[in-house]
Amino acid sequence: MSKALGMIETRGLIASIEAADAMVKAADVTLLRQEKADAALVTIVVEGDVSAVFAAVEAGREAANRFGTVISHLVIPHPDIETKALIQGANKTIEDIEGHKEKSDGETEGNKAEGTEETKPT
Repeated sequence: MSKALGMIETRGLIASIEAADAMVKAADVTLLRQEKADAALVTIVVEGDVSAVFAAVEAGREAANRFGTVISHLVIPHPDIETKALIQGANKTIEDIEGHKEKSDGETEGNKAEGTEETKPT
């Protein structure tokens, strides 16, 4: 199944929490993040299958409108990997998103004991 990203921007924290709750209850989506843009704007981001994200965003919009104002909403079907990295945050690299970050020095986890140092013969 193809993945999609869904976002709802609300005015007010309570509206965003209600939207997030409705989104994860309405469809099989994963809540990725909540981003506070300024004093009152909050964005909720979810990920899941395309149809699930569309359903979740619609449910979230309806729920948020009961407690505040929905400023905007968006569903991105099949997002580019760089778009996904941008939305998930600056601390994520494209390799992290793809799930196969490779170590630059060729080491694998567990092949070097912690606290050991190489010593040169004297």
